Amino acid sequence: MADRVSHEDGAIYEFTPELEPVATVESDATVTVETRDSLDGAVQSEEDVIEEIPEEVNAATGPIAVEGAEPGDVLAVEIEEIRLAEEAGRVITIDGFGLLDGEPEIEAPETRMTPDEDGTLSFEGIDVPVDPCIGTIGVAPESDTYTTLTPHDHGGNLDTTDMTAGSTAYFPVFQEGAMLAMGDCKAAMADGEMCGTGSEIATEIDVTLSVIDDPATEIERPVVETAEHWKPLASAETLEEACRLVNKDAIELLASEHDIDSTEAYMLSSLTADLEISQVVDPLVTVREAVPKAYLSDPF
Repeated sequence: MADRVSHEDGAIYEFTPELEPVATVESDATVTVETRDSLDGAVQSEEDVIEEIPEEVNAATGPIAVEGAEPGDVLAVEIEEIRLAEEAGRVITIDGFGLLDGEPEIEAPETRMTPDEDGTLSFEGIDVPVDPCIGTIGVAPESDTYTTLTPHDHGGNLDTTDMTAGSTAYFPVFQEGAMLAMGDCKAAMADGEMCGTGSEIATEIDVTLSVIDDPATEIERPVVETAEHWKPLASAETLEEACRLVNKDAIELLASEHDIDSTEAYMLSSLTADLEISQVVDPLVTVREAVPKAYLSDPF
């Protein structure tokens, strides 16, 4: 059984139902995952620019099969630690990509390097705390194929700041072994990822992978647990549709928790659960709904 999986062992640029593992671990095992930066090392200085989105981007190390994972189960991914594996990250703009693409005052392509100076990124003389997160993380989907640039019900390019040390991500299992893969990490990133990237950087990630068989609650999409919240995630073509999907997921959890009907859970969500934007730049946008643990215990 593997206790370390490197991008040299294998990495994917598509999540497909037919994924084959490059490593296998037992349930409840802790494994270290080595990831490349999302641009595969193509940007090493501010003279290196990306003219257009590469056909292959966001290499996700894996897939990792988890023994015992079967369709209908839930895979829990406890993120223990994310360590930077480079001295500097990079933030870029790409023509045709980003929230303000086409605005005359925004120049693209451009690159700014963000060196790590003892836990602080230096950006144009401005200090930004290092706060790493995983951009792309997911499992083999049920039927369709998705590039590692696209988020969907299997996970993928969720670009969610809560995918960080101390959080646990939960994914529906669609295929035997789950086939987890991850990469596209950031040394720092804000909710929204407006210019299309965070500080893209290579990392080492320690995760504990656990199969929840016969879960008390079945999920259709990822959920992330933080210290204070349960946060369903949803991705769709528009923010409104993503918000509708994630609110439906949240009210289903609240209705089950409190033995109330959907209308009452809808009302309760409007009183207690904040909608949060994960990213607005990928082929589908991603949002999450933060349900405080005071109103929702462990749904699994």
